[in-house]
Amino acid sequence: MSFYSYKNGNPCACPGAISGSALDGLQEKVCVQVKRVYDSCLQQEQLDDKEVVITSYAMVAANSCNCGCGGTDATETVAPTSAPVPPITFESCRSTTTEGTIRNLTVERLCDRPCFARVRCKIDVPIDILFVDSRCQEYIGKGVITVDKDVLLSIPDESIVPYAMESMVSAICVAGRYLGNNRFSLTVCVTVVLKVLANVEILIPSYGFCPIPPCEEFADNVCDEFFSLPLFPPASLCNNDEVAIRNAACNTGSRGCGCCR
Repeated sequence: MSFYSYKNGNPCACPGAISGSALDGLQEKVCVQVKRVYDSCLQQEQLDDKEVVITSYAMVAANSCNCGCGGTDATETVAPTSAPVPPITFESCRSTTTEGTIRNLTVERLCDRPCFARVRCKIDVPIDILFVDSRCQEYIGKGVITVDKDVLLSIPDESIVPYAMESMVSAICVAGRYLGNNRFSLTVCVTVVLKVLANVEILIPSYGFCPIPPCEEFADNVCDEFFSLPLFPPASLCNNDEVAIRNAACNTGSRGCGCCR
């Protein structure tokens, strides 16, 4: 079963919120190897008319099943048997990974701001572009969106174990059109998190090893959900504003408003 399953008989030994004192149950100090984040910053921006060239493409299988069919958003692709036939219509695009590729990185420490540096780089965001040709055949093309960054970050002092820069990225297209020669003009919403980190060994307090509960096999046991409900209906605690809003909704003829009177 899951850590968070209602069938788990020992919820106190599982990850989650702490009730009482956080010091209760501490057993030891443990040395763990982790990536420590020394600084990070987030930037979100809209890129208009961003030109992207697809470097390769694949055909979307005719019998592929998207999330409305089998509960998965995976798209089945096959090797292209023919090139797309113009006119080509853009459908959508989004990033394929949360890890961006940093290149042309320069870090310039600032004399007037100790511990800070000017960080400049280019971040490549891989994307999938979904488009359809004149035969209504869908294709997925591989492309890259490049974002320029020029930011200030706190940089640790020199050490034997060096720091590193990593990026977490996400991108989704708002609109797009085909320009020809495997080029698309896209309007993209891009999120980039730039991080300064290093592999370190750090000492932390520990509650001991985490007891792993046995897996709970999936089964369509409708009674389990019903039996997990509280035996008696809980009291509804409504403040005056909620009561006024709900009563107003009821007075206008709305049904199922769950009013407190």
